[in-house]
Amino acid sequence: MKQALRRFWATFEHLPSAWLLCLQLLILILSVLAYESVSYRAVTWVLGVLVLLVIAKVIRQTPMFTILGLTFVAGAIFFSSLIALGIQDNWIHITANLFEASAYFSAAYGLLSYMFHDRYLTKDELFAAGAVFTLLAWGFAFLYSICQLLVPYSFAHPDLHAYQPWLDLLFLSFSVQSATGLSDLMPVSPIARMLAIIQMFFGVMYLALIVSRLIALQYIAYIPPKKK
Repeated sequence: MKQALRRFWATFEHLPSAWLLCLQLLILILSVLAYESVSYRAVTWVLGVLVLLVIAKVIRQTPMFTILGLTFVAGAIFFSSLIALGIQDNWIHITANLFEASAYFSAAYGLLSYMFHDRYLTKDELFAAGAVFTLLAWGFAFLYSICQLLVPYSFAHPDLHAYQPWLDLLFLSFSVQSATGLSDLMPVSPIARMLAIIQMFFGVMYLALIVSRLIALQYIAYIPPKKK
């Protein structure tokens, strides 16, 4: 048993970004199961923040170990726990989403620093490229949630509702960031459209920068050493 745990921890330390992607997939599945439940959704948010803490322990470059990063994480856990306990105050939801978005963006920044720190391409950096994309999409989904809490009917939907479910906002976020345009939600309020424009810009720039960076690192790995 002890040997199996050591092997697991060694794999975790070697490929932390791969584990992050797997855990985010698990959270996504839990979000589907908790589609109509605010309390269960808050539990998945707490799990998401705990995932960031675990990854931050391995990736030392992430700002999650700074006072600011830990404040984001602590605030997200505290306010999401209040929601999970059944407190339905609107400003608690807004504050929880704000801390969550800040925690996810901090983790994305940390992973970007981790990716740009190395001179050669590693397997974990390939997983980190996917992990940063999902972290950004999750962060913007929380911003969309804040937007509709502040301005009801910020998003148009065939079934008109003042507040769209969390999974629908996450689907919109991935659609906007990947530029696929598959979402049936439409940002209609000025704030919602502003956030969508910013995410489109970040999505395009991220793909351009990361793809060029990965290609450059792969090219460097095959450059023959200079003869002395």
